[in-house]
Amino acid sequence: MALLLSLFLLFIIPSSTAQPSPGYSPTSKFRTVNFYRGFRNLWGPQHQTVEQNALTIWLDRNTGLSQQGSGFKSKVPFRSGYFGSSIKLQPGYTAGVITAFYLSNNEAHPGYHDEVDIEFLGTTPGKPYTLQTNVYIRGSGDGKIIGREMKFHLWFDPTANFHNYAILWSPKGDHVSEVSHSRTDQLRKNPSGSVSIVLNWCTFYTYLSCLAIKDTKFFVDDIPIRRYPRKSVNTFPLRPMWLYGSIWDASSWATEDGRYKANYQYQPFVGRYTNFKASGCSAYAPAYCHPVSASPFRSGGLSKQQYAAMRWAQTHYLVYNYCRDYKRDHSVTPECWK
Repeated sequence: MALLLSLFLLFIIPSSTAQPSPGYSPTSKFRTVNFYRGFRNLWGPQHQTVEQNALTIWLDRNTGLSQQGSGFKSKVPFRSGYFGSSIKLQPGYTAGVITAFYLSNNEAHPGYHDEVDIEFLGTTPGKPYTLQTNVYIRGSGDGKIIGREMKFHLWFDPTANFHNYAILWSPKGDHVSEVSHSRTDQLRKNPSGSVSIVLNWCTFYTYLSCLAIKDTKFFVDDIPIRRYPRKSVNTFPLRPMWLYGSIWDASSWATEDGRYKANYQYQPFVGRYTNFKASGCSAYAPAYCHPVSASPFRSGGLSKQQYAAMRWAQTHYLVYNYCRDYKRDHSVTPECWK
């Protein structure tokens, strides 16, 4: 009888680690981009194939060339948007190998660039992949790298099937909305004011941008796993960025701080991408192009159900948070304590 009762409770009481529904699917709201229309090869063309809008890139040493991996890049830069892809990772020994999907302006601002990363850190058999999210602001790559890493394990096997990964980047609307932001703060302090006052500072077309939430969000299968808010212009990437993907050898740090290196006995190391999303305002879009939303609200703010799903992901699967790393100098990451 006790056994039957236990089984009954198991089925009627949901597990706290069961994947919750975020209640909203941004992946389904944005159209898929044809790879050839939206992207181009950046390096390693001999390690890249496209078939039925599914991209395969790989890393090996068979060719004897200096470039062993491969990368791709969007044809246009963006100043905001939703960027996603369905990705399937390599099983087995992948230590030292990085499979990445990210925003960057490194080529436009070498040594002084911005970057927003989704990186899969390779692993050894029996250990899970680590998904690393990261944000760099004006200076990564110049010898003074200040990363803002949050790392997760996943609640599924990322090598068994394709899963959706995405970044929503909403830095600002335009210069007018920057002025209106301070005016909106004044209105909060003076509730007797009206929205019409805000409209005096915003054009009609930029009104939505004025009220838009300014942050960067990371999603896995439509579950928001991280929100990085814009707290100041000094701690948030603001300049236009391109969308990239790549696979490369990062043996010096990728797996357990470089303890395990890439072993080319297990080559090729393969990353597969499909269902590309790149929807938002290009750097060349007119001023009335406003940031897209990945929530039920036009402002971009997460719903209660989305926040609950994010708390679940961070409670059960977050394995590193740079703000909680007391060995780091947090005078250079003021967003951790403001």
